[in-house]
Amino acid sequence: MRLSRAFLPTLKETPAEAQIVSHRLMLRAGLVRQTSAGIYAWLPAGLRVLNKVADIVREEQDRAGAQEILMPTIQSADLWRESGRYDDYGKEMLRIKDRAERDMLFGPTNEEMVTDLFKGYARSYRDLPRNLYHIQWKFRDEVRPRFGVMRGREFLMKDAYSFDLTQEAAQHSYRQMFVAYLRTFARMGLKAIPMQADTGPIGGNLSHEFIILAETGESQVYLHRDLLAFDALAATPDYDGDLKPLMDFWTSRYAATDEKHDEAAWNAVPAGDQVSARGIEVGHIFYFGTKYSKAMGLSVAGPDGAQVIPEMGSYGIGVSRLVGALIEANHDDAGIKWPDAVAPWPAVVINLKQGDAACDALCERMYVAIPDAIYDDRSERAGAKFADADLLGHPWQVVVGPRGAAAGRVELKRRATGEKQELSPEDALAKILG
Repeated sequence: MRLSRAFLPTLKETPAEAQIVSHRLMLRAGLVRQTSAGIYAWLPAGLRVLNKVADIVREEQDRAGAQEILMPTIQSADLWRESGRYDDYGKEMLRIKDRAERDMLFGPTNEEMVTDLFKGYARSYRDLPRNLYHIQWKFRDEVRPRFGVMRGREFLMKDAYSFDLTQEAAQHSYRQMFVAYLRTFARMGLKAIPMQADTGPIGGNLSHEFIILAETGESQVYLHRDLLAFDALAATPDYDGDLKPLMDFWTSRYAATDEKHDEAAWNAVPAGDQVSARGIEVGHIFYFGTKYSKAMGLSVAGPDGAQVIPEMGSYGIGVSRLVGALIEANHDDAGIKWPDAVAPWPAVVINLKQGDAACDALCERMYVAIPDAIYDDRSERAGAKFADADLLGHPWQVVVGPRGAAAGRVELKRRATGEKQELSPEDALAKILG
């Protein structure tokens, strides 16, 4: 992509309505634009990040054995009446009527719909276990939408739903998602800590929320230092094997948000192992047994022919919220510092003298050699180009000026650390493609 042709409306000034870092930087870097309260249009750079986040989520769900489907955004109110949640959910649900005056709603979640879909398929214990997921836009009519995509009304979510024959099998499905979530966030360069959570309107008796640490986080969290040292990507998990020891490692060490903080249990943690920080929720998993399957008449024939009500769980990741959380965890005063896995472009080639034959030729060479790079070929002053490169957070900046081009050299900057090196084009490419 050549920057001279890109739709990338950056802003020099911070909009007054932006209260937190991610909201400010997403607006200034041209990732999103607000269209109404709590609802955003995703522009090319922002959409590229959103798609990369979704791809990582999808790959880890598939690896854990979940299967992707796509359910409608508009749901029948009858499904929610069947589960008993239609009247209980509250004003966050956007209730609508179609032209035939049938009660409909813009789905905030999909427990009812997926249970109804599975009921039409499952007949016996041989049809279980199954875990179905989708990545879909949802709507919750927040009273006070704020903080940009961190607390909007419309948002992209991955939600998965497991169906198992027994409680033991359902808890294995829960552990599969627990491990898959750890890997998902680690692949994005985030340190996510699972913490016991309330089940809220979803229901059930087992729930964990996944919190990433960020200085600008929305809540205070408390955790054992051991959890920060764990590398979720060090080994490939056997999702069909025994995952309990891995989950036990996480759940046996203290980790809690403000709402669940237990001062007595916290004081039992050695002072040198206590870590108090700010955090942002990016995922939430639930095991709720037969709450929906029983209410909606889902049953299958067991091995002995008797009817069994399947055990269920649900597992959510805020995909669009993650984009904001990534920025909260990776930024400085100059702008965003994208981790490599989710950056909209891996590198920017900056031409400091557009029209200079040597500069133009070397920039073209680097631009072609770096897959999916962006090329700042604008007739702008150098300061403006550097400022935009830092604001947009490209992991690598390849700077080409007349003196360097004449000598066959480029300056390579690593955005995450600020380190700069003068290198040959070949050595610079080796580092970037690495």
